[in-house]
Amino acid sequence: MLLNIIVFIIVFGILVVVHEFGHFYFAKKSGILVREFAIGMGPKIFAHTGKDGTAYTIRILPLGGYVRMAGWGDDTTEIKTGSPASLTLNDEGVVTRINLSGKQLDSNSLPINITSYDLEDKLSLTGVVLDKTTTYKVDHDATIVEEDGTELRIAPLDVQYQNASVLGKMITNFAGPMNNFILGTLVLVLLVFLQGGVPNENSNAVRVTDNGAAQVAGVKNGDKILAVEDRKITNWEDLTEAVSSSTKGLKKGESISLTIKNTKGSTRKVEVIPQKTNGSYLIGVQPTLKTSFWAKLTGGFKQAFLAMTALIKALGNLVTNFSLNKLGGPVAMYQMVGQASQSGFTNVLYLMGMLSMNLGVVNLFPIPVLDGGKIVINIIEALRRKPLKQETETYITLVGVVFMLLLMVAVTWNDIMRAFF
Repeated sequence: MLLNIIVFIIVFGILVVVHEFGHFYFAKKSGILVREFAIGMGPKIFAHTGKDGTAYTIRILPLGGYVRMAGWGDDTTEIKTGSPASLTLNDEGVVTRINLSGKQLDSNSLPINITSYDLEDKLSLTGVVLDKTTTYKVDHDATIVEEDGTELRIAPLDVQYQNASVLGKMITNFAGPMNNFILGTLVLVLLVFLQGGVPNENSNAVRVTDNGAAQVAGVKNGDKILAVEDRKITNWEDLTEAVSSSTKGLKKGESISLTIKNTKGSTRKVEVIPQKTNGSYLIGVQPTLKTSFWAKLTGGFKQAFLAMTALIKALGNLVTNFSLNKLGGPVAMYQMVGQASQSGFTNVLYLMGMLSMNLGVVNLFPIPVLDGGKIVINIIEALRRKPLKQETETYITLVGVVFMLLLMVAVTWNDIMRAFF
């Protein structure tokens, strides 16, 4: 149980952090200020503000993470009228830090009750100091310490998301799914190397499964299957079709005939009693492996491509024939990770690669609040040659949020019912 939880946290954490790092990296490249890069959710347990103005935080709940971009949604620090604060001023009397946390961070900070402020356009702040109302200029790169102690850069208009170029916003939105595709591909390539190679489906040579029907009949690793009954075999596709055809109507305990050529070149016939598993008869063999570096590399990329196309096909089928049973939320994901962790490290790796691909594909769905929905808005902006009104984009995003929340509740409830009832 504990192992399953740990593996789930690690797998889910890696997927989300890699996804968010894509947004983070390309937002910075596009001139957008990333105010916070968080690993985990909930209350902050560690924070460090980098020279780039980003607050790097670790939060107490080790599930996921997020990127706070300046101007993305409602990412502003609200200061209530009359709020007590302390200001740090430079030698020119310009504010470089606004502290709302109530903790003394600078010994020479100036206590103030803030009455008005503009941290986006005019970069000024007005408040009462010793019964006197005073206005101060605020530095473009000043920081603000929120009530929970998180220190963030202020977000002037020129570094806000909505003021970046359309191309910059589009790349920033696509970068999260792109990183998931890259991670999934790298994991599947690594898995091929760990497994020692890729199946050679162009050969009739086989590897035998321990205690499988073929091994019991005396078939060895590297032997070639020349024929199944009277059907000639030259590759793996021939073999699977011949076994399927030869076992139709087969009764328990009956055998089929294989013509075998061993590694020394001698040929013989053996009788194999297929084993029935999940409704299909198996003879307990696998393709041999291509073990060259190039074969492993290309084989890994081929597996990633096949996984991607299979996911797209499955999601297309979901759209045309929708069913909650085809979806899985955190509960289903936890179950899958738990099963994989019991089966070994390579199974966990394979699942992580597939989940990463899946996360990338799902996030490209054109639903507001998902990356795909944001990209659609970017395309509309490009066609209109001007951004949507803030209110319009807010309403569209709100619809997406409500839809996704309802869907997640329904999927999670369905997962719980399937798992426990």
